[in-house]
Amino acid sequence: MSNTQNVFIFRFRTIFLFVITSAISALGFLWPFLVTTRSSNIEKLFLWSAVPIALAVLIVEISNRRLDAKSVALLGVLAGIASVLRPLGAGVAGIEPMWFLLILSARVFGSGFGFVLGVLSLFVSAFITGGFGPWLAYQMFAAGWIGFLAGSIPQRFFRFKIRGRVEIALLTLYAIFAAMFFGLLMDLQFWPWAVGSQTQLSYIPGGSISDNVHRYLVFHFTSSMAWDVPRAIFTSALTIIAGPAILFTLRRAHRKAAFVAPIEFGDLARRTIERVKAQTGQI
Repeated sequence: MSNTQNVFIFRFRTIFLFVITSAISALGFLWPFLVTTRSSNIEKLFLWSAVPIALAVLIVEISNRRLDAKSVALLGVLAGIASVLRPLGAGVAGIEPMWFLLILSARVFGSGFGFVLGVLSLFVSAFITGGFGPWLAYQMFAAGWIGFLAGSIPQRFFRFKIRGRVEIALLTLYAIFAAMFFGLLMDLQFWPWAVGSQTQLSYIPGGSISDNVHRYLVFHFTSSMAWDVPRAIFTSALTIIAGPAILFTLRRAHRKAAFVAPIEFGDLARRTIERVKAQTGQI
């Protein structure tokens, strides 16, 4: 099989898996607008599918040679750091330092890396905070898609690399979007159960999509801005202040570790022989 065919198969496998992931994510978040009864079966399916899908994405990324052993090791380190950063807000509304690290890491290492990092960071943080519950799978998928979208931000504008102040400005805008997007998604899993069934903001099982969307949006904007706005301000501020240094460090690690660089044994042997001869005076 030629290299072109291998590349096509690898890309098809990755695209197929992300399509399946997207479908499950959409089902888990949008079920209040799609089903006619309040059902916990959707949440159970969503919960038990989160980690296997993340692992499947990781395996595909490795098989595509986009993640090697060093990348996986760094993934574990960053997931550990992000999971420790998350509870540092000490319960203050929306103050979660992990988001800027997730965005910057995905920017450097790519969309697949960002997706897996987001999912694993939330999963590991649940062990630290005891945050296991039906909301966990939603948090994991939301963080995964924030990482995926951050890694999908173009690296170039035509022939010009997006770097420096322009890059920081772009990532700051994305940090604001990501903070608001996370709150929007998390309210979707909370809203059907939050306000009972007899209020003007309640979820209506079997109601029209327009009625439920209107009730949800009113609920979201009247109840969540106290969390989403501080999260957006804090994440964007960290991106502006620490972004240049973190990006430089991550890119330096990426370059020094030579991620996914092929091992050229012949070239390595030749250079080793030349070095030995130079040291022994044979050249």
